Amino acid sequence: MIKGLLKTAAAIAATAGITYAVKNNRIDPSAVAARTVNAAKVTTKSSTPYDNGVALTPPMGWSSWNTFRNKINEDLILETATAMARSGLADAGYQYINLDDCWQSSQRDENDRLVADYEAFPRGIKPLVDDINKLGLKVGIYSSNGTHTCEDLPASLGYEAIDAATFAQWGIEYFKYDFCHSKPIPTSAPYIEKLIVSTADGKEIASISASDALLEGHARLTTDPKNPEEYIVGLSSNIGSATFTGINAEEDGNYILTFVIRKRGRFYKYAKVVVNGENEYDLYAAPTKAPSGDGRLQLTVRLTKGENTVKLFNPFASRMDAAACQYKRMGQELKKATKEYAEKNGVEEKPICYSICEWGFNRPWNWGKEAGNLWRTTLDITATWPSIVSIYEQNVRLAKYAGPGGWNDPDMLEVGNGELSMDENKAHFTLWCMMAAPLILGNDIRRFIDDDGNAKSDDPILKILTNKELIAIDQDKLGIQCRRHKTNIKTDVLVKPLEGNEVAVCFFNKFGEEACETVSINELINTDYCTLPVADEYICKDLWTNEELVTVDTVSAVIASHGVKIYRIKAKEE
Repeated sequence: MIKGLLKTAAAIAATAGITYAVKNNRIDPSAVAARTVNAAKVTTKSSTPYDNGVALTPPMGWSSWNTFRNKINEDLILETATAMARSGLADAGYQYINLDDCWQSSQRDENDRLVADYEAFPRGIKPLVDDINKLGLKVGIYSSNGTHTCEDLPASLGYEAIDAATFAQWGIEYFKYDFCHSKPIPTSAPYIEKLIVSTADGKEIASISASDALLEGHARLTTDPKNPEEYIVGLSSNIGSATFTGINAEEDGNYILTFVIRKRGRFYKYAKVVVNGENEYDLYAAPTKAPSGDGRLQLTVRLTKGENTVKLFNPFASRMDAAACQYKRMGQELKKATKEYAEKNGVEEKPICYSICEWGFNRPWNWGKEAGNLWRTTLDITATWPSIVSIYEQNVRLAKYAGPGGWNDPDMLEVGNGELSMDENKAHFTLWCMMAAPLILGNDIRRFIDDDGNAKSDDPILKILTNKELIAIDQDKLGIQCRRHKTNIKTDVLVKPLEGNEVAVCFFNKFGEEACETVSINELINTDYCTLPVADEYICKDLWTNEELVTVDTVSAVIASHGVKIYRIKAKEE
């Protein structure tokens, strides 16, 4: 069990993408360390967007989870894809058919690859993808960054490269990566007594004590009453490092590093090991109740002929750092896999839209744009009004983090599910469009076609989901999420800049009785989020009724209980 956990934990940290900045010289062994504002801190590489060429506008599609949960199979997915193609949803912009949890078997194959549930998907995933592609649609798939998925099936921790390559081979173009059974990387580091270096056949070539290491930041030497031998502490949370030099290898090759550690604590500890400033390895110490005071941790590393250096530190100052590392790792593997598959097979690359489903626990809006294409900002949505309003309240405040190629994700749409009223369904859809959210349907869209395969064009839910005026707000190429212009708790006024110096204004009534609201266009123009030019008159189009009105300044609305009014506003040409 421990071996498996160490294997998977090592994999998640291998591409942390964090370098260590240090201050201070080596601290005297007798000195008492103090954590001060001068402590060494993390220095991250310059922020680089994920930039895989997809999701330049919020992705649109369908997911199996909200309606079908763990009861999915090939026939259901094909029927849903057919309904998307024939109902008008595809023409409106929906393109992804996403298999959520429970598409996979409970076992991997002999090559450690994920395989589809043998009964529910007897042909496997690749033939299903081919069939859906023939309908002009794309296919998405699901895993988790933990040891298992939320439904306790095999997940991708420790198998990132294998799974990414598998998905690329299948032609997957959307990937949702959940947060269940996650294993955080510890911020605490082991205590180091000595480093022993030996050849692969066990010949010792160096033995370096803690007192001979170069200590930086808050790393220091200490002892305890029962054992006078010095050991290194202060490597945790990216506040200190230890570098071992004087490692002379006779030739290039694999060598064994044995770290003698002082055993302490009931929790896992972690350190990044950097050999010669470039090759990175991961060192884990298990929790201990052992009677002995010291132990050994070993790594097989690549050394070069001549002098070598080995540096230890823990780059993770918080759980947020570790979560970002985990999700970035999978994102890099996805990009690598699609590129390599295309080059190897002489075909056009199919980039995978990468959906980070981290639930907002580790503030993914701070790092998500470097890791993927969209990031969940909240816990799961349900088909209830309190859930919709709660998620809206969390997501609407994050506008500055979203933009082309990287989106705040307030979770899938519940339009058409549960006991939502028509006003609530319209409000839910409108709010997601105003927030430039991914539009991933969660209802049973097979209801939108009749027995002859024709669209039920009068279906009220289908009309909501294919309202092209609203979809144009969501898909506007500026990619700006709405701002909350004002609120009185009961009603909000939302403003979203659009292409062509236009703007969308939404009045949202959260409460259970009708409300009235007014906004001044001249007031909006004086904000930094409105692109309307100054004009004598403005045309305001109601995007649910298609009615137009002309105003000199103010726009007023009577808003139904749990409802919205939304206008697209532009200057009237003379």
